[in-house]
Amino acid sequence: MTEFWLISAPGEPTPERAWSLLQDKTTRDSDLSKNHRIHLPELKIGTLDTLVGLSDDLGKTDTFVEGIVKKIAAYLSDVLEGDSHDKLSENLKANGDDPTRYLANFRWDVAKYPVKLPLKNLSEIISKQVSQIDTDLKTRSQQYNQVRTNLQQLERRTAGNLMTRNLGDLVSKEDFVTGSEYLTTLLVVVPKSSAQEWRSTYEKLTDMVVPRSSKLVFEDTDHTLFTVTLFRKVVDEFKLHAREHKFLVRDFTYDENSLDSERNESQKLETEKRRQFGPLVRWLKVNFSEAFTAWMHIKMLRVFVESVLRYGLPVNFQAVLMEPHRKSHRRLRDTLDSLYAHLEATISGPQENIDIPGIMSNQQEYYPYVYFNIKLDLF
Repeated sequence: MTEFWLISAPGEPTPERAWSLLQDKTTRDSDLSKNHRIHLPELKIGTLDTLVGLSDDLGKTDTFVEGIVKKIAAYLSDVLEGDSHDKLSENLKANGDDPTRYLANFRWDVAKYPVKLPLKNLSEIISKQVSQIDTDLKTRSQQYNQVRTNLQQLERRTAGNLMTRNLGDLVSKEDFVTGSEYLTTLLVVVPKSSAQEWRSTYEKLTDMVVPRSSKLVFEDTDHTLFTVTLFRKVVDEFKLHAREHKFLVRDFTYDENSLDSERNESQKLETEKRRQFGPLVRWLKVNFSEAFTAWMHIKMLRVFVESVLRYGLPVNFQAVLMEPHRKSHRRLRDTLDSLYAHLEATISGPQENIDIPGIMSNQQEYYPYVYFNIKLDLF
């Protein structure tokens, strides 16, 4: 799992200087993280009251969009049905790139999200866009899942042992006496260890059993399947005595039309599954990219809004995406706390359940600098 820290620090005195100082403390001096400078456009700020309300709304939108991103990734993994991690990674791209590289090289998409629009409008555009993706995903997944479920039900009927599985694909018309008013053919499941007992006793289980009419049709690991022909009037008595010997008479009527229909249904479902599979995978790929890039834009909106609320106007801050090196999280946190302690001298380290209206109020951790954690555990 790749973890990023999205932070911002005030430009003291300029964003360039803030970036250089952060690089010195966390990369050049101590090699605690790999940092990426984020270039945000000049966004329309609006009023302070608007920003305070938007801060809470963006937190909820962030959670919602993240959920849709992960839902798409999980469903794509499900649709690929056990294909390798590499195969899944090939399909989970953001604007054609690996999600981690897309985030590390983030650029605001001015075509999708015009910077001249108010921040609230941008948030609403992203929310509506991802809500529509969620709606379409439900429709498409329901259609595909129905076909897959129906096919699995048919497949399950032909799987398992002879005690439970469908027998239609194991027999042929030649195995049965058909069209007789008096005679009928039964299918009997016999334990393998009792096959010889069956051969020596089936004619004696009841009167009116056709001599030498039993034939081995199929066998699996534990059981054998035999036919036997007898008069219809003694079927119930034969079943009773067969059960006493642990021979199971399966309820089965040979119906060629029904068997053909079932085979055709299976072929139709296989064809329909293949027909839907390609377009569905393409749709999931495209809309994973759409949802993921929308999610990252929400993250950037959040860091922008929180930075303005925290550091004030005019806008003068530097946003940075940090990749903490392994086992360096604690030292990196201490370094940042020390570097930015002057921003809020009364707070030392993370404060639990801080309630400051409009300033990252839905986060559990509060630091003197703006901070968001991004975990790309997509699958």
